[in-house]
Amino acid sequence: MPSRSTKAEALRIGLVSDTHDLLRPEVADWLRGSDHIVHAGDICGEAVLQALAVLAPLTAVRGNNDLGPWARHLHEQETVRLGGIAIHVVHDLKELALPAGVRVVVSGHSHRPLVQEREGVLYVNPGSAGPRRFKLPISAAELRIEAGRVTAHLTSF
Repeated sequence: MPSRSTKAEALRIGLVSDTHDLLRPEVADWLRGSDHIVHAGDICGEAVLQALAVLAPLTAVRGNNDLGPWARHLHEQETVRLGGIAIHVVHDLKELALPAGVRVVVSGHSHRPLVQEREGVLYVNPGSAGPRRFKLPISAAELRIEAGRVTAHLTSF
C-alpha cells in the first residue's frame, strides 16, 4: 500500500475537540477516510480515543477535563508534521508555546469554531464535537494539505 505522507499527495486531516466523552456517530462518519485525526483535548474518556484510533492515526492532547490514569500519557501540547506541514496542537490557546516553524495551530476549549490566519500561522478551532453547549454548533474541521499548501474548513452537524 502506498504511503500517504509525501508532499505531492493530498492529505485530509480530521480535527475535533471537546468531545466530552461523546463521539457522535455523524462525527465519526465524517472523520472516516481521514489520513490522520487530531483531537485538541477535553476527550474525557479513553473510549473516544480508541474509537478515533480505529479510523486513522491519531494525535491527541490533554484538555483541562482530561483527568485520571487513562489521560496520563497525553501531553498538553504536541507538534506533528504531516505532508511537510508542522501542526501544533494545544487545548487552550492561553497555554500556547508556539514552536518555530509551525504553520498550523489546532486548539479547542472555547467550543467556538474558528479558522483564522495570523502572521503566517493558520489557527483552527474545530469547535465542540461533543454535547451541545449553550447555542454553539456541534462542529469539527478538516485540514487539506497538498503540495506544501494547507487550507482549513469547518463543518457543522
